[in-house]
Amino acid sequence: MTVKPVFPDATPIDRLSANPFLDDVLAGLAKPQKELPAKYFYDAAGSELFEAITRLPEYYPTRTELSILDAAGPEIAAHLPRPCALVEFGAGATTKLRRLLPHLAPLGAYVPVDVSAEFLEEQAEALRADFPSLRVEPVAADFTRAFPLPGDLDGMTKAGFFPGSTIGNFEPAEAGRLLARFAEVLGAGARLIVGVDLVKETPVLEAAYDDAAGVTGRFNLNLVTRMQRELGLTLDGSGFTHRALFNPDASRIEMHLVSRAEQTVSVGGRRFSFASGETIHTENSYKYTLDGFRALAAGAGWQPLQVWTDPAGLFSVHALAVGS
Repeated sequence: MTVKPVFPDATPIDRLSANPFLDDVLAGLAKPQKELPAKYFYDAAGSELFEAITRLPEYYPTRTELSILDAAGPEIAAHLPRPCALVEFGAGATTKLRRLLPHLAPLGAYVPVDVSAEFLEEQAEALRADFPSLRVEPVAADFTRAFPLPGDLDGMTKAGFFPGSTIGNFEPAEAGRLLARFAEVLGAGARLIVGVDLVKETPVLEAAYDDAAGVTGRFNLNLVTRMQRELGLTLDGSGFTHRALFNPDASRIEMHLVSRAEQTVSVGGRRFSFASGETIHTENSYKYTLDGFRALAAGAGWQPLQVWTDPAGLFSVHALAVGS
């Protein structure tokens, strides 16, 4: 996938260095525990596979978060300034935004930010068709790096929307830095609505990331396909398989690509050897307690306002304000 700017002020990720994807792959495969950044899951194929994951019976986070948004939508919206520009970080599909829209009027603008420009524009066009009066200004950018908002939003109070427990994909220290960056991007008076997955029984967690239909496995393995297509990765062996496990000491789900046999891969003019069973660590999904996440947010400059959970305590949605 080639990331293109959808708005003139956007800074697409492929202009931040000569080839950040290749740089990150070479750096990650050179580590003792080989790893790849999870953000590279989301090319067009990966984005579609992730949307399929959200509809799986084992994958509770999406439907549970949607139930919270449905039940608490008016209360959540009441914490946002009116009118405001709502910036959704890592927007993907607009399913969750659509649940809040009826409660957000008047909304000054909706600014979805995502690396998958093609998927982003498709979602923006669908929103414009369904909500003709809604001002939609998509930005194709990597929200984990510095990027500018559209210039014509200057002077408009900003609010952030970060659903889907994406915050759990970052190491806690990185998550704190990301929340602090959101505060800088959004500016004075900002609010942030963020979805956070909660600690629960291991079988429930592992099933959510290793479904019976194998969709999550295809999502993970799409990283190999993407490296072959975009970086010329070659495999001298039988490839990889998918593994997901819960690490209780770190309170996180880990996803790995597991080498099926001893093999060598080549990419960017370099060769990397794998033992049979050796893994590439592709994703973490940290699970928080309510107090644990509130402490993380406070340390990043956000004041916790309110939190909503489902009756079973599987998931949480937090309202935060930029601290004074």
